[in-house]
Amino acid sequence: MSQAAFPVPSSPALPVVPLRELVPWAVFAGVILLALLYLVGMDQGATSLFSGSMIHEFVHDGRHLLGFPCH
Repeated sequence: MSQAAFPVPSSPALPVVPLRELVPWAVFAGVILLALLYLVGMDQGATSLFSGSMIHEFVHDGRHLLGFPCH
């Protein structure tokens, strides 16, 4: 009686992703995150890419949530 009544299935090995396949996705995600940070935090200032206040009003509450002063 050394065997269990219900055998425990072995867990499959996790797939290993090579680092060189991960780097382009990490760079892409970093560029997207920096663009979003610019739009939320830095737009409507001296380096503004868009004129008007539409983006500022759209992300106004997010600016306060992230701690960016806007007025």
